[in-house]
Amino acid sequence: MLQQRFNYYCQHVVKGFYKNHFLRFDRQIVLVDCLQPLNSGPQAFNDMRLALTQLMQSFHYGQRTLFRRLFSPVIDKLLFAATKADHITSDQHGNMVSLLQQLVQDAWQNAAFEGISMDCIGLASVQATQSGLVDHRGEKIPALRGNRLDDGEPLTVYPGEVPPRLPGNAFWQQQGFQFEQFRPQQLDVDRPLPHIRMDAALEFLLGDKLR
Repeated sequence: MLQQRFNYYCQHVVKGFYKNHFLRFDRQIVLVDCLQPLNSGPQAFNDMRLALTQLMQSFHYGQRTLFRRLFSPVIDKLLFAATKADHITSDQHGNMVSLLQQLVQDAWQNAAFEGISMDCIGLASVQATQSGLVDHRGEKIPALRGNRLDDGEPLTVYPGEVPPRLPGNAFWQQQGFQFEQFRPQQLDVDRPLPHIRMDAALEFLLGDKLR
């Protein structure tokens, strides 16, 4: 009974939703939270990696032609974005992007075969922290300052190093990464929301269409 209901849901709800809302898209951004699985452990991390691979199999990629635009649209620009870039110090942004590239390697290779334009970046749609340096035992180290999501408590923390490659057993046994959730900053009414690289993401995905 449960299997029949699931099959019905896939055939009549999921496929219909995909056909009505996604089929004609020609640009795609895939948002990936790399940080929470690093907190949760290897099982959560591997689950995310598998989910990304399966997700990419649901879409069609290829170079844009007049025929395809009219009759069989495909995605010709693909951006993988590691979210919550404001939840790690700026010196770890490169590591997070490198980790994301490792995570999506299989999907990247399949899409690259179709000759489409792709990129990986780290971003934050709303920057909830401030990044800077603090003194620790006479040494300057990078740190984040913000308010914890749960109780609003002010925090100044160094979350730890993001592994630049897929973590092995040694990382999970000794890793010192502790990801905190932060509240958005309080802003004056007339101030725009701070962000990290949202402009770069929009330029990559839509810049050629707006010129």
